[in-house]
Amino acid sequence: MGIGAIQSSSTYAPQASAPARSATRSESTQAAQLQYSPEDQAKIDQLKTRDLKVRQHEQAHLAAAGSLATSGATYTYQRGPDGVNYAVGGEVNIDTSPGRTPEETIAKARQVQAAALAPADPSGQDRSVAASAGQMALQAQAEISAKQQQVQRGYSLSEKQSTIDILA
Repeated sequence: MGIGAIQSSSTYAPQASAPARSATRSESTQAAQLQYSPEDQAKIDQLKTRDLKVRQHEQAHLAAAGSLATSGATYTYQRGPDGVNYAVGGEVNIDTSPGRTPEETIAKARQVQAAALAPADPSGQDRSVAASAGQMALQAQAEISAKQQQVQRGYSLSEKQSTIDILA
C-alpha cells in the first residue's frame, strides 16, 4: 500500500538548505533583537516558534511509529532574516506495507494510524495517512472474516455429507 510519508504542513515557502546551527541561534538572541527591524524580529520570532512546533510534531510521529519508522525525521528549512535556517516543514517515512498475515496487517495499520495522529495538531497529510491505514485494516479484517466464513461452510458441508439416515 502506498501511503507514503507522514508530513507536517507548512505555511511558509520552504527553502532546502543546511540544518539550523544552535550555536548561531544562541549567539544572536539578544544582539539580534537590537539590530533587526521590528518586522524582521517578528519574522525571526515566528520562525523560531514554527521550528519548535515542526520538530515536536515530527518527534511525536517518530515516537509512535517505533520500528515502523524507516528513517529519522527530515526537515525543510527557511533562512530567517538573521541568516539562521529554521525548520518549517518535515516528514517521517514509515513502513506502510501490509503484514505477512491479515492479523499482522491489522496490527501494523493500527500503529501507522497512531503514528499519523500522534502530534497534537495532525496535518491534512497526517489525517490522510491515518485514513489509508484504517482502510488497510478494514481490508485485512474483511479477509479474516471471509476465511472464517469459508471454514464454517466447509464444516457445514462435511457434517451434511457424513450424516446417514437409516430407516428400517
